[in-house]
Amino acid sequence: MSPLTKADFDYICDLVYKRSAIVLDSSKEYLVQSRLASVTNQNGCASLAELVTGLRTQPSGRLSQMVVEVMTTNETSFFRDLHPFEALKKVVIPELLAKRPGEPHVMIWCAAASSGQEPYSIALLLREHFPQISQGNVRIIATDLNTQVLEQARQGIYSQIEVNRGLPVTMLMRYFEKSGVNWQLREDIRHMVEFRECNLIQPWPLIPPVDILFLRNVLIYFDQETKKSILAKVRRTLKPDAALFLGGAETTMNIDDCFERVPLEKTAYYRVRKAT
Repeated sequence: MSPLTKADFDYICDLVYKRSAIVLDSSKEYLVQSRLASVTNQNGCASLAELVTGLRTQPSGRLSQMVVEVMTTNETSFFRDLHPFEALKKVVIPELLAKRPGEPHVMIWCAAASSGQEPYSIALLLREHFPQISQGNVRIIATDLNTQVLEQARQGIYSQIEVNRGLPVTMLMRYFEKSGVNWQLREDIRHMVEFRECNLIQPWPLIPPVDILFLRNVLIYFDQETKKSILAKVRRTLKPDAALFLGGAETTMNIDDCFERVPLEKTAYYRVRKAT
């Protein structure tokens, strides 16, 4: 398949940026072309040039949505990086419950949920260690801009390779059922998570005030101004003393001074500074 011309490559980069704020540059040219190949084949286009012609004709149609979705990175796994989940179990949730004796309701938002392993990991953690809130006293909302991965997440069906990545065998046996060659999460666990489409740079759906927000490994794809805009909206979403978890390579430092970092044993979370 012939490579993209510079004009077509620049058009794709501009389209993806406008629709998702994901920054692509010349170093990503091979990645862009390889990912576009699947969209080209699915839509019966003879070449990448023909695909781009179709995009220029209908820049806001389903084809452009497919291009944006294929450019998103959906790397995820159960209990990814583990330490934030340990922090939830040992510190964040116990402290939250101690502040609310008799009112154990918790609102959690996973804002870049991909195919669901992250929010389901939280649901499993709650079921294992906090039965007082896992049965109807927790609301977990999981969002992503990629409609295809959200559909997989709703089904809760994962391959052997996917369940092998980070999921303890005891949890696999207790909470999953065999589905052909794959594994499906039990219905009662799936019902703990509500999946919605959300593009972080567009108007957000109505999200109730949040106690715990996982916004991990997504800010790294945005430029500085987009990060500032998202974090400003995050502040308005969080309850007082709420915990914001970012990816290991992400920080609010030099982006939004209204947050303070709270170090824990092997990780950290962020919370909004109290007014002085």
